[in-house]
Amino acid sequence: MNKNSGKKYVSLTRGAWKKFWRAVKEADIVLEVLDSRDPQAFRMPSIEKRLTELGKKVILVINKADLVPREVLEAWKKALEKEYPTIYISAKYRLGTGKLRKLIYKVAQKKNDIIKVAVIGYPNVGKSSIINILKGSHSAPTGAKPGLTRHIQIIRHGRLRVLDTPGVFPYEDAETLVYKGAIRVETLDDPVAHAVELIEKLKKIKPDVLQQTYGIDDPDPMKFLEKLALKRGKLLKGGTPDIKEAARIVLRDWQLGKIVIYKLR
Repeated sequence: MNKNSGKKYVSLTRGAWKKFWRAVKEADIVLEVLDSRDPQAFRMPSIEKRLTELGKKVILVINKADLVPREVLEAWKKALEKEYPTIYISAKYRLGTGKLRKLIYKVAQKKNDIIKVAVIGYPNVGKSSIINILKGSHSAPTGAKPGLTRHIQIIRHGRLRVLDTPGVFPYEDAETLVYKGAIRVETLDDPVAHAVELIEKLKKIKPDVLQQTYGIDDPDPMKFLEKLALKRGKLLKGGTPDIKEAARIVLRDWQLGKIVIYKLR
């Protein structure tokens, strides 16, 4: 149990894991979707190792490319493709999605046969949006709430058979999962502790990130949250700044990509 969250975060139930591996074992190719702001952090080494043991072909898909400069994306692509074929795209703006289809066909090495593709990754990395693109429509449910997709879906489009899976992640502490956007902000018992942790982590990467995002800053994360609450008009009775709501704003903005920050390779 994480002392700040008051909750244990179990990645998936046993039944969900069985569905996940059933889809993966059936697939010819596995797309592992990563967040462009910190691709390495969103990889799942233990699952990648198992995929290798199963003889599965893996493609690393760096999504949300619209949030990161191209030279940074190219550096990550160059580094990661030493292990697996890698591509960066923006599912939101449909950038690079045609190249993704071409890469799938190239890696599959099947001229006329059906190609089964499993899409895996942490919640909130954009798996459903990528599936929508691969199937050629927008009818599958998508959203920024982690864990929206709960059941395996099989989508047919041309030669592709796309198998969606629940968002998965190894057991990790709550702070790490909040950073990765894998936990809904509304479920946190203490959003302030998580926001402080996130602010400290982000400022180590980019010291002026708060000033650029909100137009205010403070060396003390708690004082920053007070300032943000006042600026946004989030007040409790008596005019006291609502620190909890300010914390939720920061956490949501991070999950939604409104805080522009990225890790260099």
